[in-house]
Amino acid sequence: MAISLAVIVFTGFSRSFFLRPWFPEAAEDAAPETIFYVHGVLFGAWMVFLIMQALLVRSGNVALHRRAGVFGGLLAACMVVIGIWGALIGAARPGGFMGVPIPPEVFLTVPFFDMAMFGTFVAWAIARRRDPQSHKRLMLFATINIIEAAIARIPLAIVYDNFPMSTFLLSDVFILPIMLWDLVTLRRLHRVTVWATVLTIALQALRFVIAETEAWLGFARWMIGLVS
Repeated sequence: MAISLAVIVFTGFSRSFFLRPWFPEAAEDAAPETIFYVHGVLFGAWMVFLIMQALLVRSGNVALHRRAGVFGGLLAACMVVIGIWGALIGAARPGGFMGVPIPPEVFLTVPFFDMAMFGTFVAWAIARRRDPQSHKRLMLFATINIIEAAIARIPLAIVYDNFPMSTFLLSDVFILPIMLWDLVTLRRLHRVTVWATVLTIALQALRFVIAETEAWLGFARWMIGLVS
C-alpha cells in the first residue's frame, strides 16, 4: 500500500516537480512560488517515511520504527502548516488555483479539508500507536486523504472529465484493498477501517455542501486575506 501510494504521488507530480528538468513543456503547470518547492519536499519525504516505517516493522526493527515516529509526527505537523499556507497562496493568485476552473474561494474547501483530514488521522494514529492494527490503518488513511492533488495531475480523461469528483472517487479506490485485507485476515472490517472510511467519504461530501455557502465563502476570503 505504501509503495502504491508513493507511485501515484510520483506519477502525478513527476512532470511538474520530481522530473521537472526533463519536462520543460510542463513548466506552465508548475507553481512558481518558492513555498511549493518546500511543499513538494515535505510531501515527498512523507511518502519515503511511510515506506521506511513499513519496512522497519517488516524487518522486526520496531524500536527504530517507534523512534522514527517522532520525526514523522513533526513532519506531519509541518505538512499541515505548509499545505494550508500553500493553498491560501494559490487561492490568492489573480487567476486562482492553476488549472482549476473553479472560483478559488470555493475550491479552497478541497486542500483545506485534505489537510484537516490528514492531520486528524495522523494524530489519531499517534494516539493509537500501541495498537499496531489501528495505527497502521490510520497512517494509510491519512495518506489516502492527501493523494487527490497527485491524481488530479495524472493526464487521463477520466480525471479531467469529472474533476474534482473524480479525484475523490479515485483516491477512495485505495480504501478497497484495506477492506479486502480485513475481510481475508479478520473475516470482518476492522473498526478503524469502518470509522475512517465513513469519516473520509462524509468529509468529501461535506465539501460540496458547504463550498458555496456564505459562511464558507466569508471564511475563505478571510483566510486568503491573511496572505494577500
